[in-house]
Amino acid sequence: MRIGIDARTILSPEKGEAIGIGHYTYQLIRHLLDLDKENEYVLFFDFRVREKDVKKFTLPNVKIKFYPFSDYKKYLPVAYSEILGTATLAKEKLDILHSVSPLSRIPAGYRGKSVVTFNDMAIYQCSQCFPRLKLAREKVVYNLMARKADKIIAVSNSVKNDLEKFLNVAPEKIKVIYSGLDKRFFEWTPENQNKVLEKFGIKGKYVLFLGTLEPAKNISRLLEAFAIFKEKRKKANGNKFDYQLVLAGKRGWLSQEYPRIAKDLGVEKNVVFTGYIIGDELVPLFKNSEFFILPSLYEGFGTTMLEAFATGTPAIVSRVSSIPEIADNAAHFINPVDKEGIAEAMLKFSSDENLKNEYRQKGLEQVKKFDWEKCARETLEVYKNFQ
Repeated sequence: MRIGIDARTILSPEKGEAIGIGHYTYQLIRHLLDLDKENEYVLFFDFRVREKDVKKFTLPNVKIKFYPFSDYKKYLPVAYSEILGTATLAKEKLDILHSVSPLSRIPAGYRGKSVVTFNDMAIYQCSQCFPRLKLAREKVVYNLMARKADKIIAVSNSVKNDLEKFLNVAPEKIKVIYSGLDKRFFEWTPENQNKVLEKFGIKGKYVLFLGTLEPAKNISRLLEAFAIFKEKRKKANGNKFDYQLVLAGKRGWLSQEYPRIAKDLGVEKNVVFTGYIIGDELVPLFKNSEFFILPSLYEGFGTTMLEAFATGTPAIVSRVSSIPEIADNAAHFINPVDKEGIAEAMLKFSSDENLKNEYRQKGLEQVKKFDWEKCARETLEVYKNFQ
């Protein structure tokens, strides 16, 4: 078979549509190429790709292909870029084309067989969390790609159910394939951990949040809950407060409001905004935290929660969308709109080592279920069904 994969999100994903999708694409391709030496792969990049990134995928059964117009696509009329995109894909005579996100849109004129991965359905389940223009535009694209795809991969049953509910996709058209977890979270040595903490001004105990700072992640309510936690902790601790809240991740829509909210709540000196986190900084941030918190209003899969599990970090998470499905009983659940309840969970974790140890062990067991090789193997089976 000749299999095409749109790999454009791998490069500088923080500048593209989403960090998570770039990571998914990279890991899926890497494990597919380790697993499958028989089929031929055509990987589609744009001209932002660095030479060293291309070299990682340079194998006898791999062809690297560039979209010839990617540098100036935004200046082209839509119809013209559609024609060029269709021609580029058609020339490769693919048996199957895999688009790793509906937003990596397959040209309407392309007539070959296609698979599309849907990583989340936040624009439907949490529509108030997005700018109106972005929301309207993406809903059109999601609808088009759901109809165009011959097969859809959903990263969770939660996403599958939403595809059926909001886009009327037939259940038999959808295959649920869980993503995996990067092995570096299991193979860590504590060499530069203090440098990472010093870089961000982290001192002593801290609660960790990791993800894009945006409304869907419920950051404003997390700050409110942290302010309540601060007052409760002080009362129980002789008027002393010994915690920081570390908000780690790139800035998203409305993120400029969060420092102001922290100041209004009187916790600005206790909150650390790290900005975008590079790969080598992730594990030290997890390992040194007291616990992890994911108070999201919606998650399509919840990779950061699995990263917490893998590093032995006890987790407090929302009981919404895919999170209970992926976490099972390995995390402490909260209602994301109940700031008092979130604060109470933080207070409980801050004072009960036995509780944290219990979730630590459960998390380490649960994360074993999620493996990139298994994800690649199941994805390859989807491709083979087109033969």
